[in-house]
Amino acid sequence: MDPVPPRKSASKTDRLPTTFTRWFAQRGWLPREHQLALIEKARGDRSALLIAPTGAGKTLAGFLPTLVELGDKTSAVRSTGRDVQRTGGLHTLYISPLKALAVDIARNLETPIAEMQLPIKVETRTGDTPTSRRTRQRKYPPDILLTTPEQLALLLSSDDAPFLFSSLKRVVLDELHALVTSKRGDLLSLGLARLWKLAPQMRAIGLSATVAEPQSLARFLVPQPVGVSIAADIVVAGGAAEPVVEMLDSKERLPWAGHSARHALGEIYDLVKANKTTLVFVNTRSQAEMLFQDLWRVNDDNLAIALHHGSLDVGQRRKVEDAMTAGKLRGVVCTSSLDLGIDWGDVDLVVNVGAPKGSSRLMQRIGRANHRLDAASRAVLVPANRFEVLECRAAIDAVAENAQDTPPLRTGALDVLAQHVLGCACGTPFLADDLYDEVRSAAPYSELSRVDFDDTIDFVASGGYALKTYERFARIKQDKSGKWRVTNPKVRQMYRMNIGTIVEESMLKVRLVRARGGGKGSTGAIARGGRMLGQIEEYFVENLVLGDTFVFGGEVVRYEALVEDQVYVSRSNNSDPKVPSYMGGKFPLSTYLAERVRKLLDNEKAWKLLPDQVREWLSLQAHVSHVPGVRELMVETFPRANKFYLVCYPFEGRLAHQTLGMLLTRRLERARARPLGFVANEYALAVWGLGDVSHMIRQGRLDLAALFDPDMLGDDLEAWLAESALMKRTFRTCAVISGLIHTRFTDAEKSRRQVLFSTDLIYDVLRKHQPDHLLLRAARADAATGLLDLRRLSDMLTRIHGHIVYRELDRVSPLAVPVMLEIGREQVFGEASDALLAEAAEELVKEAMES
Repeated sequence: MDPVPPRKSASKTDRLPTTFTRWFAQRGWLPREHQLALIEKARGDRSALLIAPTGAGKTLAGFLPTLVELGDKTSAVRSTGRDVQRTGGLHTLYISPLKALAVDIARNLETPIAEMQLPIKVETRTGDTPTSRRTRQRKYPPDILLTTPEQLALLLSSDDAPFLFSSLKRVVLDELHALVTSKRGDLLSLGLARLWKLAPQMRAIGLSATVAEPQSLARFLVPQPVGVSIAADIVVAGGAAEPVVEMLDSKERLPWAGHSARHALGEIYDLVKANKTTLVFVNTRSQAEMLFQDLWRVNDDNLAIALHHGSLDVGQRRKVEDAMTAGKLRGVVCTSSLDLGIDWGDVDLVVNVGAPKGSSRLMQRIGRANHRLDAASRAVLVPANRFEVLECRAAIDAVAENAQDTPPLRTGALDVLAQHVLGCACGTPFLADDLYDEVRSAAPYSELSRVDFDDTIDFVASGGYALKTYERFARIKQDKSGKWRVTNPKVRQMYRMNIGTIVEESMLKVRLVRARGGGKGSTGAIARGGRMLGQIEEYFVENLVLGDTFVFGGEVVRYEALVEDQVYVSRSNNSDPKVPSYMGGKFPLSTYLAERVRKLLDNEKAWKLLPDQVREWLSLQAHVSHVPGVRELMVETFPRANKFYLVCYPFEGRLAHQTLGMLLTRRLERARARPLGFVANEYALAVWGLGDVSHMIRQGRLDLAALFDPDMLGDDLEAWLAESALMKRTFRTCAVISGLIHTRFTDAEKSRRQVLFSTDLIYDVLRKHQPDHLLLRAARADAATGLLDLRRLSDMLTRIHGHIVYRELDRVSPLAVPVMLEIGREQVFGEASDALLAEAAEELVKEAMES
C-alpha cells in the first residue's frame, strides 16, 4: 500500500478515532488531507472520486472509511462485552483492473488491520481463487472482498446475489481511469447499476490518477437519473512534488526510423547502472523481449535485470514482482503490465524507451518512481527515431503543464449490454421495463434508447430477426408473468464460462499455395493445404484485399484468401510489395500530443530545445520544402527510382493514417494514377505508383482538395470495408462478447476453427438478410472508434479543409525520409534490422540533403 510520509499538521488527528491516530503515530505518519476528506465524505453519506498521483496514499485513503466504520462497530461491540467477531455480511467491495493488484492490495491491507487488532476479514476473489473458497464466500462473505469486474459480473449472475450484496455499504474502484476507457468499464458500470438496485445504501469511492475531465469520470460513481447528469464529489490531492523529466540527448546518431532505440543501448545500460532500481518501459512485448536480451548482452557488471510483460507465465511474473518489492532487482524491462499501481518498492528512475503516446500514460509511468508524494519522480525519455524526438518534447512540455489527454467517457457498447442482460436472467427473472430503468442509471448507458434496449432483449431472446429459426440462439424467454428468464440451465453454465470482454489477439497461420487462376483480381478457387510459412498477426491481415502483396519469410507474397485461421498466399514476382509488413508500437499517438507536435513544428523558436541533429533536420526541411503549420496538411510529390510518390503529414497516428491510406489509394486508382501501395507511420503517409501525380496536379487532372475531401468517409469507406477482413474480425469479437458464440465449453476450449466458421457464416447471413442487426451495429461502432480511428480522421479532414500546402519536389525531402524507410521493410529482428535500416537510410538521406 502507498506509504504516507509525515506531515506537520497535528490537528488532523482529531478527525480520526484514537486507534487510528495511534497507528499513524507509531509509523511516524500523519494522515493527509485527502485521506481525511474521504472519511468525511463517507460520514456525510456521499460518493467521492479521489484524484491523486502515485505515492499520495490513495489506496489507504480508499479503505480508511471502511476501516474506521468497522473499527467503530468493533469498539461498540467490545463495550457491551460481547464476542468481537463480526457477522454483518459483506461491507466493502474493492474492484481492480488487475488480479495481481487485488492480491497485492489484500496483502498490504492486512498490515494496518493486524497492527490495530481490527477483527476484519479480508479476502480476494479472482480467476485463480479455488472453487471451494468461492462457494464459501457467497454463503459466508468476508467484511472486505477484493475482486475484478469479471468476478463481480459472475457474482451478480447468481440467484443468491441479493443475499450477498444486501449488506454492502461501499464499493472502492481502483485505477478507475484505466477501467472506464474500455468495454471492461462498460461491464463494470452495468454491475454498479445492479448493485445500486440490490443495495440502495451503497456509496462509491473512485481512485484515479490525474485525468482530463474529472467531472465525467465522477458521473461513473453515482446512479444517473433520467435526463439529468450528476456526479460524485471530487477530492483532489495536493502537495505533490513536480516530476523531473528529461529527454536523453544521445551522443550517438539518431536513427531516421525504427523503434528499437538500439543506438542508445549503452546509455540505457548506464542509467540502470547508475541507479538503485530502474523501470525501463517500452510500448510492445516484442520490444521488451529484444531490449531485455540486448541489455543482458552488454551486462558486464552482472546486474540483476528482469523482464515483465503480459505474455509471460503468471508464475514468472510473480517472481519478478516479489523480487522487485524486496529490492533485489536493479532494473526491470516492462510494458504496460506495470503501468498500474502495484507498490513496487523503492524505484528511483523510470526510463521510457520510444514515444510515450500520450501525456497521461507518461505521467502514470513516471509515478512508478519514488512512490512518495513529497519526493520528485525522475524519468528519462529515450526517443527511438527523429520524429519521436518531437513527440517526446511535446510530452515533456505537457507533463510540465500537468496537461492530460485521457479519452472521454465511453458510450456503452451494445454487445456488452447483451452479455449483461443474459447475466441478469441467469440470476433472477426480470421485467424489461425495470431493467431498462436500471441500465440507464449507469453513466455509459444513460442515453440508451428504448429501441436499442428492446433490440438487445430481442437479440438475447432469439438472435435477432435473421437468426430466429435457430433454436440455439434463443437464450432467454418470457414466463406467464412477463418476466425474462434463461431457457435452460446450460445457458447459465455457458454464460458463466464465457463471461468478460477481453478477447485475445490472435495469430494466423500463413500457408503458401499456388495463385488463383485467371490473373490479378481473380476470384477463382484456391488449393487448400500448402506449406506452412509461419504465423502473422491478425490485425495486419485484416486490412488486406485480394491481390495485395507483402513481405513475409524473406520473400514477397500475394494475399489470396483468409479462410478460418489460415492465411493463403502465393509467391509474387512483384519486387515492390504493396503493403509492407512493419514492426513497432501499436498504441496510436494521442490526439493531444499530435496537436502539440504540430504546434512545435510551427514554432521555429521552440526548435532550440531539440537536439542539434533534429534541429538541423527541420531547418533543412524548411529550406528545401516546407514545415507544416498547426492547421495545415502538407503534401509533397516527387519521383524516385521509376516511381512517383505522394507524401502527406497529418500527424494523427498510425491507425488513422492506415485508414486514410486505404481510402486514398482507392481514389487515386479511380483518377488513373495507378497507385501501387502505401505505407504509414504515426506521423506521415506515403503513397507510390506508376502515374506521375506531380504532372497530374499541374494539369488539373488531380485536385488535392477533392482528393482529401471528407466525403471519402462515405461510399469509399463502405466499399473498402466490404472487401476487407476487418469487419469480420470486429464482428467476431462482438459476437463472442455478446454471448452469441462461445469459446469455452465444459469439456475443452472451442477450437479457433469452429469459432471462425460460426462467426463468418453468421456475419454473411446478417449482412444479407438483416444489415441493421444489433451485432453489425456494434461492430461498426467498434471499428469506427478503434481500429479505423474514424473520429480522428474525420476531425483531421475537417481541420485541413482549405489549408493544404503543396510542394512539387524533384527528390525526397528530409521530412519524408522516415516514412520512406518504412517501404519494403521486413520483420527482421535483432541487429540485422538496424543494419538493413541504416543501409536503406544512407542513400535516401544523401538524396534529401542535397540542396
